[in-house]
Amino acid sequence: MAHKGFPGHAGTTLALPVLEDEVVRRAQRGDEAAFARIVGEYQVPVFNYVLRMVGDRELAEDLTQEVFLRVHQNLERFSFRAKFTTWLFQVAKNRVLDEVRSRDRRPRATAELEEDGLYVLDPPVERTATIDAIWAAIELLPVELRTALLLRDVSGFAYDEIAEIVDATLATVKWRIFHARERVARDVAAKGLIPERTGRGRLSGLAEAV
Repeated sequence: MAHKGFPGHAGTTLALPVLEDEVVRRAQRGDEAAFARIVGEYQVPVFNYVLRMVGDRELAEDLTQEVFLRVHQNLERFSFRAKFTTWLFQVAKNRVLDEVRSRDRRPRATAELEEDGLYVLDPPVERTATIDAIWAAIELLPVELRTALLLRDVSGFAYDEIAEIVDATLATVKWRIFHARERVARDVAAKGLIPERTGRGRLSGLAEAV
């Protein structure tokens, strides 16, 4: 099972590992070592996605725990009709959206965002300001746009995989990502950190900003 003290941080963009189907099948048969390998491979990518959605490290750790608990409880339902990572992030997306929508209905302390913002290792001052502005703008996106943008530009899913994860058409996913990038670029440009005419191009992959 996932544990407290995740090694990943919000300044790290990781490519999703590829796990053999046989490992998943063994886990479905109750092999705890196989399930532990699943957790070991995917807890950091899931945690990073959740953290960027909720903006609170302790909450993200708790939610990641819950995601892998749900995966453990429902693993036998995975049918291999889609990639395991697609199914895994469907579980993560569903849990985090429940939390985000619940939090959106409650007042949120500004200090929390300041404390649990993007973690980077001694970047230049200008770059830090740009990164902070990017993530502040992402925090303001509607949840559907934020989800699609993070799945694409942070977790690295293909458009068709995102469509499966969020249960939307490919055209809808592309529209959400395009408009999410537009809004983030516009917000950052308004602070004078990225020229408006080039902002969207520079934001086409968030990995370049961390």
